[in-house]
Amino acid sequence: MTRIKVLVVDDEPDFLKLIKRRLSKRNIDVDVATSGEVALESLRKSPVDVLILDVKMPGLSGIETLKEIRKRFGGLSVIMLTGHGSVKSGIDGMSHGAYDYILKPFSIDDLLERIRAASEHSRLKKLDRGDV
Repeated sequence: MTRIKVLVVDDEPDFLKLIKRRLSKRNIDVDVATSGEVALESLRKSPVDVLILDVKMPGLSGIETLKEIRKRFGGLSVIMLTGHGSVKSGIDGMSHGAYDYILKPFSIDDLLERIRAASEHSRLKKLDRGDV
């Protein structure tokens, strides 16, 4: 099976470094972006299977970035990251087309399970559209 390719978007460089290291050890190809703007440019250049997107970021917020992703990259599965127990932010993301959300802090195993499910969801959507 092909390795899952993930883009993680968060404005905290230490978090990005940590999550990239942990997911890479679990055979996930990981790219990172520090803002919504950088994420959109990265997606234009290099498609991914799953996007992990922080809700609260300077510049384009996670929700604003999600709206742009839906316009430009419709079928991409997006997992929203929300901190401080903000379930409302996760639900807002789901209402704008996110596949799932996860609360910070989270276990790497829980995130990995969600990534795999989101990747399968993306793959099935591509099959339905005849993109594969």
